[in-house]
Amino acid sequence: MYSTFSLSAKLCTGADNGKFLHSKPLVTGARAEVITDPKRSSQRAFPRLLKQGIPHTDLQVHEIVERQSKANSLYKQDICRKPEFHPAFLEEAYERCRNICAEYAKTFYLGTLLMTDERQKATWAIYVWCRRTDELVDGPNAVLLSTAVLDRWEERLQDIFDGRPYDMLDAALTDTISKFPLDIKPFRDMIEGMRMDTRKFRYDNFQELYLYCYYVAGTVGLMSVPVMGIAAESEASAQSIYNAALYLGIGNQLTNILRDVGEDALRGRVYLPQDELAQFGLCDKDVFARKVTDGWREFMKEQITRARFYFNLAEEGASKLEKASRWPVWSSLLVYQKILDAIEDNDYDIFTKRAYVGRAKKLLTLPLAYTKAQ
Repeated sequence: MYSTFSLSAKLCTGADNGKFLHSKPLVTGARAEVITDPKRSSQRAFPRLLKQGIPHTDLQVHEIVERQSKANSLYKQDICRKPEFHPAFLEEAYERCRNICAEYAKTFYLGTLLMTDERQKATWAIYVWCRRTDELVDGPNAVLLSTAVLDRWEERLQDIFDGRPYDMLDAALTDTISKFPLDIKPFRDMIEGMRMDTRKFRYDNFQELYLYCYYVAGTVGLMSVPVMGIAAESEASAQSIYNAALYLGIGNQLTNILRDVGEDALRGRVYLPQDELAQFGLCDKDVFARKVTDGWREFMKEQITRARFYFNLAEEGASKLEKASRWPVWSSLLVYQKILDAIEDNDYDIFTKRAYVGRAKKLLTLPLAYTKAQ
């Protein structure tokens, strides 16, 4: 996942996936409120790109923060009637979630091991739901995807929140919802991102791309904060910490997009802002030509700068989480920034070279992430 998780690795399809089955469009109006384009230096041949996306008021983030407040216990009681599951059943459900997380998000999984037992399980349950949702669009059965499938998946999400899980993995999330004040909107918004992926293959500008990144990855940060917890000694507002979690998702997804330009082009998809390509004298034709030119290098430098901008914003909130929850967040931050480093090391050739962070390098980030988490 995305925010604190990374959905870049594809979901397992054999671990009791259940039958994919739901949603109402939730596209919000996006006002073009962005920061002023910084002045170009006399040494710079190309314009610097705008870094800010859609105002979070348009995404109703404040309302999500309010509803996910721990003080709002009445809301939690309303959204999920406490289900009755046999302890052995729940133990197996969470164990399956743990196994999926350990196999498909190894570095992140190791980072969760410092968390309390209850937070570990909740994090694994959310991760698995997000992976399964992502698989609807990118998994082996994606060719069968239809509007009806996504609608049924959203109905199934509502059932999870109402205490009526469809299968064992759903039950783990239902139990998590009964223990943490999770709001359904970020989950619904992620499904909306899957809808967007089925009908939209070009993005005119960064504001459109930001909305997509919020749907498919920023939402994961919003889901995660109630589980990870905010440090009692933190003087930062809850809103600023949620914003930081959302920004981590934005940075992660922007990085995924840059890493996967070549693969996406083979599928006829271009997730790069069309107006920004034009600023550098580029267009879709150049992407499909799969050639690294000077213009392409300059374009990619600016895209990487923007992704790092969002990672910097995310770092400001990572240290405000509960201490035991910071390690997986810092692990994600550091690993994803290494992907950007790899793109640079490959001379911005994401057409014929994979920007890959090997297992050894990932493991080497864990001590640094642990240090930063302290």
